[in-house]
Order: sequence, then structure tokens, then C-alpha cells
Amino acid sequence: MMKRNIGLLCLLVLAGWAYAQQNVSFREGNVVSPQVNEDHSVTFRVRAPQAENVMVLGDWAANKGFGALTKGADGVWTYTTPALPSEMYTYRFLIDGVAGLDPSNPFTRRDVGNVFSIFYVGGGCADYYQVRDVPHGTVSAVWYPSGQLGANRRLSVYTPPMYDAEPERRFPVLYLLHGSGGDENAWVELGHVARIMDNLIAEGKVEPMIVVMPNGNSSKQAAPGETSENLSYKPAMTNLIPGSYKNGKYETAFPEIINFIDHRYRTIADKAHRALAGLSMGGFHTLYISANHPAYFDYIGLFSAGLDMSNVDVSQPAYGNLDGKLKTLQEAGYKLFWVAIGNEDFLYQANRDFCKRLDRLGFAYEYHESSRGHLWANWRQYLLLFAPRLFR
Repeated sequence: MMKRNIGLLCLLVLAGWAYAQQNVSFREGNVVSPQVNEDHSVTFRVRAPQAENVMVLGDWAANKGFGALTKGADGVWTYTTPALPSEMYTYRFLIDGVAGLDPSNPFTRRDVGNVFSIFYVGGGCADYYQVRDVPHGTVSAVWYPSGQLGANRRLSVYTPPMYDAEPERRFPVLYLLHGSGGDENAWVELGHVARIMDNLIAEGKVEPMIVVMPNGNSSKQAAPGETSENLSYKPAMTNLIPGSYKNGKYETAFPEIINFIDHRYRTIADKAHRALAGLSMGGFHTLYISANHPAYFDYIGLFSAGLDMSNVDVSQPAYGNLDGKLKTLQEAGYKLFWVAIGNEDFLYQANRDFCKRLDRLGFAYEYHESSRGHLWANWRQYLLLFAPRLFR
């Protein structure tokens, strides 16, 4: 009986060892991909000896992110980009028409419902997206009760490195909003907020601040997989989520978040020490939150804001009389109203038209125009420009 038990134990150990080996065997051996070269070009490789066509599809500007890989005698396909500007880039392979991740690269990010492989090209803005040997802040997933939205809902909250070390100190707050298809994780994972803030604080370029990243999908509690619906709620663009899109509920209920943060954290709870900014749909939210609550924010940032008003129901109280609300916001006073857009963005004209509206109202603002379109590379860079302007 003892021998039988020992034999069974050995089989279990061997099975566990084999399973562990299976878990690491996905790596592609000596295939190196991506390889960031000294000249800032990037080489991709993938072993696909039976494939007939392999492409790389990325979010860099050169060749609109497309690259055709060439097959070697060893069955490894290779492609090298032109030199790329400093940034974090996402990409996938297209092998005989099937899109997938780079099997040699374990580093990925989810954007809405798609998962991409990632890499960094240093020597510029991407250096702020890297972990450096500096003091680090903390990112927490925090739940708050929303009476107006009828649910407990989740926030991501960044507290700066000195928050715990200086228990008597109070801090200003930046409320940072995601776009359609995003959630409270988007600015942390795709926007690299914690790394950006750690590095800017370490360089003395920004005031140490709390950054609050709410979930802007008003009918959902949290990110997909993190709600009471569990895996039955899959990522989707916000306009496809019933009860979440441009109904005014989120904008109306936003003071609940501010009140929660002011009671939970050591904030400086006044207008001069609050900022609000958002990208795309979050820029739309930023406009209407600030317009409906003019006493809350001295700093307002619209990043590639979703300002196409053609599908906005102005009969909703949150969206009606925008000119009048902007006038009230102007009279309440603010220190910075910042509008940024890429010159290839599909929302470019809507943002330019909005600036003309502000001009007509005599509403003071600053305008920043970048290159390229509606993508995270711009939004991360806008944060690098916007954050140092706050609370000075």
C-alpha cells in the first residue's frame, strides 16, 4: 500500500512538472521579436514555416502601420520598420488572414475588446512610460456607492509617492476620464498614468496630485470581468452598452464621485485644486460636467473630445443651453481651459467648430494641435503637456 501511494505521488509530481513545462513552452525559442534597433527602427520576426503571407499591423505612422514580412529559409518571417518616434506602440501579426499576438512577446495591452502586443521606442516621451528608479505612487481599485446611478461602482485612484509618508499633507486632484469602449483601467494600462506621474513628480515638473479615473459607462459597475455580471459582460464601445451613452446621467451624478474622494482621501477640497480632463467620449463628458457644475474645477482639458453634437439630445437637462452654461462657467472663473486635437483626427472639424463657438462667446481657452489621429499616442502626450500646467 505504501509503495502504491509513493507511486501515485510521483505521478502527480511528474504531471505537475509537465503542466508547468507546458505553461512556458509557448515561447518561440531563439526568435527575437520585437527588436528595437539603435536607429529606432524595429524588427519583427515570427516562425511560421507553413504560412503563405505574413503582415504586421501596428499603430505607428510610417506606412500607416503596415509591414509585409519576408520569409527566410528557416521558416522565420522578418520585417524592419523605418525609424519610429519615441512612443509606446501596439501591433498584431496577420498570418494568412488570421490576426494574432506576437508569440515571442509576452507583453500585451487590451484596448476595448482587442488585445495587442506592445513595445517602446525610447529617447523621448516613451521614457516617461517606463518604470524608473524613483519613488512610486500607488494605484488602488476603489468602490464607491452611487445613489443616482443605483449601484456600487469602481474607480482607479493614483496617490503620489509622498501620500503615505506625509500624513498631514493634503493634495490636489485630477479627475481623468476615458473614452468610448474604455473603463476605469484604461488610463492606468494604456495611458501609463502611474508611471507618467511618478516620473514627472520625481523631476519636479508637476505638483504631486491624486488622479481619479472613474468608469464612464453609467450603466456598468466596473471594467468587463470585474462586475457582478462577471464574464458575461464583454468589452464593447459605450454606444453599444444600453443605458450608458450620452443620456446625461453620468454628468449629472459626477459630484457623487467628488464628494466620495473628498471624504475618503486627503484632498484640498476646493475649485482651485481640482482639474478635470478626458479623451474622446471622456472629453465630451468633461465639457458637460464642467458646464453643469461650474463651481468645481479651475482646470479643464479636452483631449480629442467627442464634440460631434449631431446625435446629442439637447432636450436632456444635462445637454441643454450649452452657451448659457459656458457663460456661467466663464463668470465663475477658471484658470485653464485646454483643447487638444490631432490634425488627422476624425473629430478634428468638430473640435475646430467648437473653438469657433468659444471664440464667438468670448470664452478664453488654449488650443493645442498635434499630428496624427484618434489614438493613445496623442492622449499620453497630451497628459504630459497638460499635467505640468495644473495647480501652479
